Amino acid sequence: MPRFPANPSNPYLRRAHERQVQAAELEGPYPGTFGTPSDLSTPWPAIPGDPAAVVEPGPGQRWSTWTAVAKGQRGPEPRPDWLVTADAALDTELGVLKTGKEADAHLLERAVPGDPARRILLVAKRYRGRDHRDFTRDSGYTEGRRVRRTRDQRAMEDRKSAWGRAVSATQWADAEFGALCAAWEAGAPVPYPVQIDGTEVLMEFVGTEGADGVVAAPRLATTRPAPDLLDAYWEQLVGAMSVLARLGYAHGDLSPYNVLAHGERLVVIDLPQVVDLASNPFATEMLLRDCRTMCTWFTARGLERDPDELFADLLAQAW
Repeated sequence: MPRFPANPSNPYLRRAHERQVQAAELEGPYPGTFGTPSDLSTPWPAIPGDPAAVVEPGPGQRWSTWTAVAKGQRGPEPRPDWLVTADAALDTELGVLKTGKEADAHLLERAVPGDPARRILLVAKRYRGRDHRDFTRDSGYTEGRRVRRTRDQRAMEDRKSAWGRAVSATQWADAEFGALCAAWEAGAPVPYPVQIDGTEVLMEFVGTEGADGVVAAPRLATTRPAPDLLDAYWEQLVGAMSVLARLGYAHGDLSPYNVLAHGERLVVIDLPQVVDLASNPFATEMLLRDCRTMCTWFTARGLERDPDELFADLLAQAW
């Protein structure tokens, strides 16, 4: 009985069958010459539809890390229809979007080769260790935060500990991913948090892609909206801050530079410094600062708003 059927339908069996046939043809009257190093160095032609015929990652690429992370490290459900979760997807680095005090934001393409329908752009926010951060006033934001293992908590309190510095870096990433998940599930206008892997947070890219290339949404600070749009922006901002307040959070570092103006829609970003209004003794002070910063910007654009009134309204929603 032959090892393989004459015309196997399974791609793996078909590939093996073709190799067996080619080997027999090459050996001919001189057995033993097939399979030399020079022969094996030439790859076999790809068979259409063959799952073994894969594309290897090139420079600046890696396999998608979606299935490599634990279930709890992926974004909340229901997940957006545009999300690419295929194992065959490649992550391709497209450049740096922004450098910040504690992290750098990179533009990343996640796509299945040869399938234009399964291609998305993401932001990969990568946090730096304590020794490489420009942001040193972090104790006020982390007050009241606790990690699961007491060993990690003690290590973080020891600034000379290498393990403590590593845990500290992941703490910022964990804080932003957790805040994004909670805010997105509650309906706040934030980027969808795709996944977290160590100190890297992948999230939705907010911007456009067209004939002129990829353009990130501008910061609110750089825009000059018309009066009607300014009113709409204010309502959206108050709505976003209200969602966070009802969750028991204050952004902690809210400014026109941490809000994107994507057409007629505002998107709040940069949430690693989010503070708990119940456990952080500095939280109400930070919330008031957020209110004053945003009200100052809107007032300067011709829409006068009272920061104390906003602050009182948000506190009432929080409690």
